[in-house]
Amino acid sequence: MITKLEARFDGTVLHPIEPLALKPNSRVLITIETKPFNQDTEYTFLDTASSLNLDGPPDWSTNLDAYLLYGEERKHGK
Repeated sequence: MITKLEARFDGTVLHPIEPLALKPNSRVLITIETKPFNQDTEYTFLDTASSLNLDGPPDWSTNLDAYLLYGEERKHGK
């Protein structure tokens, strides 16, 4: 089966724009053709945020103030 798809490369991993109809652990042969950058392509905030591969504690969004220093040292939960 030959499938043509569009993907976005985040610097480490290729992310397909559309879901793939493949079983987990399927072996594939990939040929890469780069597309010219299109100024009109719109990316959502979530596209951009997920491509950053941010790593942080699981309660980061809930306890953001505890992790921000604001010029002084703070301890988590205080």
